[in-house]
Amino acid sequence: MTTDVTTPSSATLGEIHQQPRAWRDLAVLLDQARGPLDAFLERALRDPRTRVVLTGAGTSAFVGRIVAESLRGRLHRRFDAVSSTDIVADPRTVLAEDVPVLLVSFARSGNSPESAAATELVDAIAPSAHHLVITCDPTGALAVGHRDREDSFVLTMPPQTNDTGFAMTSSFSSMLLAALLAFVPSDAAVLDRVVATGARALAAEDGLDRILDRSPRRIVFLGGGALAGLAEECALKTLELTAGTIAAFHDTPLGFRHGPKAVLDDETVVVVLRSADPRVRRYDDDIVREIRADRPDQVVVVGADEHGTATALDLVFPEAEGLDDGLRAVGFVAVAQLLALHASVRLGCTPDNPFPDGTVNRVVRGVTIHPLEAVDAARGRA
Repeated sequence: MTTDVTTPSSATLGEIHQQPRAWRDLAVLLDQARGPLDAFLERALRDPRTRVVLTGAGTSAFVGRIVAESLRGRLHRRFDAVSSTDIVADPRTVLAEDVPVLLVSFARSGNSPESAAATELVDAIAPSAHHLVITCDPTGALAVGHRDREDSFVLTMPPQTNDTGFAMTSSFSSMLLAALLAFVPSDAAVLDRVVATGARALAAEDGLDRILDRSPRRIVFLGGGALAGLAEECALKTLELTAGTIAAFHDTPLGFRHGPKAVLDDETVVVVLRSADPRVRRYDDDIVREIRADRPDQVVVVGADEHGTATALDLVFPEAEGLDDGLRAVGFVAVAQLLALHASVRLGCTPDNPFPDGTVNRVVRGVTIHPLEAVDAARGRA
């Protein structure tokens, strides 16, 4: 890895740094939509058997995984995260239960082939379905297809969150915050803490450079509970913006010991996303102590407070105190976004377009959506 660092200047950099302001703009939009949104959710969730399925592809799927873990515990009802790619590939298995579905679809553009296909399959298979579409592009196919439907509600993010860079950054955090606040409205003080957490993350670039000065070939992100989904997103940002040059992995602190820990070597950095939940946090701290016993300078802890084995590499966010892991993830993700961006620049990549040869695209191409009838015929269903 080269040590010649050039200050990144790109759309991606601006889209990362605009996030706190975008979250405040989002809060205004949610206040304006609150009445109709609440009425829609009341209808969609009236049947207590309703299964809330949160879906999307790639980064959008990780939004759903964080939201599902966060809301399941807070609302004590069923929230399942199922990627749209899984719904499209195996719809009869994913939707095997004879229960109503509220499908919450996350999409930056809504133009990926799986986005509309997933909603169509839920309509075809579930006994009844409602759709909450959370998207950054009001002109995308997903938004347009659901805007005038009585069984749907389209929640559009602030216009600046329709990221123009290759990687989803402000679109990810804004859709995540939107879903959390849509189901559990919060007061201004909570939003202030989320914004302050994000602002501190954006001010931590010098600390991130110290991490990259180790010239890691691999970065591992560990998170438990709702932060497991954030660990997935952090790893994907690293892979995307460095064009796969830095190998990035994700796991839970407990799961990491069961084989994946073999990835550790002298050129690996481990980032532990420390949970707000006291029980989950114990396992976070256990893995930090275990790894630091052998590799004291290769672990970075991202959390709301200091802990027993804290080092100068750790990133502490006191503003996040009192926020659950879903809301913490909104601000914490900026750490990984900036880490990936700076790594990309050091490697000589172009963050706005890490794959100039077109082998990987901003909006997925080349996907053939096979009709449900063909799937059923292949399985011998009538």
